[in-house]
Amino acid sequence: MIEASPYRVPFDGHFDARRHPTGPPADAPGSKACREALARQVSELTVLQQLLYANGRHSLLLIFQALDAAGKDSAIRHLLSGVNPAGCRVISFKRPSAEELAHDFLWRCICRLPERGMIGVFNRSYYEEVLVVRVHPEFLAAQKLPRELPLAELWQERYASIREHEQHLARSGTMVLKFWLNVSREEQRRRLLERLERPHKQWKFDAGDLTERERWDDYLAAFGAALSATSRPWAPWYAIPADDQPFARLAVAEIVVSALRRMGLRYPAVPPEDKARFAESRRLLETDD
Repeated sequence: MIEASPYRVPFDGHFDARRHPTGPPADAPGSKACREALARQVSELTVLQQLLYANGRHSLLLIFQALDAAGKDSAIRHLLSGVNPAGCRVISFKRPSAEELAHDFLWRCICRLPERGMIGVFNRSYYEEVLVVRVHPEFLAAQKLPRELPLAELWQERYASIREHEQHLARSGTMVLKFWLNVSREEQRRRLLERLERPHKQWKFDAGDLTERERWDDYLAAFGAALSATSRPWAPWYAIPADDQPFARLAVAEIVVSALRRMGLRYPAVPPEDKARFAESRRLLETDD
């Protein structure tokens, strides 16, 4: 059963990123209530992650994509604040290396997929190949592709590869949840200014963010096309209004916790032959001085 969230991108291929809200609904709880509710979700996630790890038959992959300053890092940090570090792994994908460019566009992410029992988080992912590369097709030259295709056909091929890859993951026991944090142009401007004005945030500022900001409409078109083509029952996209960070963090946490609940995870049963030895093991421990 797929999470019936109001933020789930439809599976019918019709999604307009430009018209999706960036702010919370009118009846959304205030910041304090969001933080309190998030704490409850994080507590439940702690228990569910332990079950996932002990069960060892499934894994969870969370993919976060967004424009600059949308709050991906903070959403991930708050979500995982109660999770055992041994049971999760966060990967932030930067510009591809020479080795990564020598492989197909999925390769570097496939190498970092979560093993069974683990939560894996991709901060950016192979979706960069149909987002930033779509906005900057000149990046394709470094990929040394084996054949030349019209760009429209290339993007469709990549969407198909992504859909097939994610369906394979679902069949193999990996639940895939994807989050687009949708920040408004005005809120992004405010957050970038904050990075310039606050010394402890200045290290985050990159002048290149302003260059990419000039391509705002192109990026929204790329997001709309990518989410429409790849939101499927086995790997749904969720378009999260991200102007209000406490609300966005809570929305993500509620979706993740609900999805893990639906897995129906249980601690593995102890084989009868092992249970039969419990009494002797207990006796040995109790008499061990």
